[in-house]
Amino acid sequence: MPIPPVWIYWVISLTIATYAGAAVVRRFPGYGFATLTGLYIIYLGASQIIAARLIEFDIGIATFVAPASVFIYPFVAQAIDMINEVYGRAMTRVAIGIALLSQILLIVLIAMTNTLTPAPIFAFEMAWQSIFTQGLWIILASWVAFLVCQNLDCYVFDRLKRAYPDRIVLRSAVSDVADLTLDSVIFVSIAFFSAGIPLLPLIIGQVVSKSIIGVLDTPWFVWYKRYLGAAGPGAGEEGRRPPETGVI
Repeated sequence: MPIPPVWIYWVISLTIATYAGAAVVRRFPGYGFATLTGLYIIYLGASQIIAARLIEFDIGIATFVAPASVFIYPFVAQAIDMINEVYGRAMTRVAIGIALLSQILLIVLIAMTNTLTPAPIFAFEMAWQSIFTQGLWIILASWVAFLVCQNLDCYVFDRLKRAYPDRIVLRSAVSDVADLTLDSVIFVSIAFFSAGIPLLPLIIGQVVSKSIIGVLDTPWFVWYKRYLGAAGPGAGEEGRRPPETGVI
């Protein structure tokens, strides 16, 4: 059975981003935070844009309807872990604030250009407007879910790192699943509460699909940590410890 192309793209993009982020942090420490935050914002912006496309997420024993962003949004959770691992909780919250500001600007800039008169030769205006004109509740749901869940991810990751410093997989997987699960509940509940459609199937579809992707990308985080070893300009106490040996 051939591998679906989406998984090939998924592996390639995640590998490039993880290696690039780790390489910059290790070789050019002064640019590490900016690089990781840039990747974080790209993931977030892309997930916001493609969320309008609904897909069927087939796990073999069941098929769920979910936004196409389920393949990208878990990368957001991993990117915030990459920042947290090296720069700590305080700088991670700075990155979250920068990312939220970037999304507000993204919506404002799209809304600004949507007010322009389309050229007569542009035949896709209706399609464009249907995709890039989001309702107020969807925008609000996106921002609330992001702010709450990313800070939750930041807090859980930091607590687990302090309590179990050798458990790389534990802090990455648990913080990501908590983030992605609550994100799905908050977003669907706010965005569609007045739409008159069953919310539970939408929530379940997002939780299952995001959690699967969130767990699958954990080996890349382990690779990121192994590549860095004890390196990291913002690691503080962590930077003076020997490389970790445990991964569970």
